[in-house]
Amino acid sequence: MTTRNSKWNISDIPDQTGRTAVVTGANSGLGIATVEALAGAGAHVVLAVRDPRRGEAAAAGVHGSVEVRRLDLADLASVREFAAGWHGGLDLLVNNAGVMNIPESATKDGFEMQFGTNHLGHFALTNLLLPHITDRVVTVSSGAHKMPGSPRIHFDNLDLSGEYAPMKAYSQSKLANLLFTLELQRRLAESGSTVRALAAHPGYAATNLQSHDGSWVRRALMKVGNRFVAQDNKAGALPTLYAAVQDLPGASYVGPDGTGEMRGGPTLVGRSQAASDPVAARRLWTASEELTGVTFPHPAPLTAV
Repeated sequence: MTTRNSKWNISDIPDQTGRTAVVTGANSGLGIATVEALAGAGAHVVLAVRDPRRGEAAAAGVHGSVEVRRLDLADLASVREFAAGWHGGLDLLVNNAGVMNIPESATKDGFEMQFGTNHLGHFALTNLLLPHITDRVVTVSSGAHKMPGSPRIHFDNLDLSGEYAPMKAYSQSKLANLLFTLELQRRLAESGSTVRALAAHPGYAATNLQSHDGSWVRRALMKVGNRFVAQDNKAGALPTLYAAVQDLPGASYVGPDGTGEMRGGPTLVGRSQAASDPVAARRLWTASEELTGVTFPHPAPLTAV
């Protein structure tokens, strides 16, 4: 197996016929690029989206077997409804949806929006769907998990009440994605399951995430960066796809192989010391269970390789 190959692209995706995948936040950006590639390789792909009308419009342009289902990760009732409506096996769950650097706001359950959507919503969704999952869970993180200033999980103030800053909250949520992956893989292995938990980041990819930044200065800079520096969404989705279809060890983290991991072909990449802390990962898991009311179930006994 070659884990560093800048020429790896969607034509290298193995035949996905007979496999089913769920991609969150699938109506635009990295999500729709992920859907197009998986459906193009033969998978049946469910676009899990907050706005079904936008999801249907996006799905209409995809060649392959797709369907749209409503999922609002900022509303745990919606997460539970989505999971309760799932029947049968699920080969692949891609936790792709997210919000980035937005002004301070809260989910329907009262959690800080970035932590609540990017981490807690996906935490609940994964655990609720886990009895159906037969192959792997891929969670999209970000290089922002190791931004200057040493991002950490603020266990004493997860909502950052009184100290909120858009980038601080985003970095915390992306660090949480990696700690979640680490602890999920540990629990899966401990339970005897061969379901794998992996993570990926796109590098610098031009998507609509940047347009919602809470700072007009950063919005302006990102607009320029999106035009002249960033990869497009198809290139940005390659690390996610690589993690979704390649035979990689559990807890692997995939990103671009270029300078600063900003662009390039998918390869295994490193993570910060904070993202590799098993004690913090377990503590975050416990806190997440308490906040969401969702716990780790027994995963499906049958797995696909």
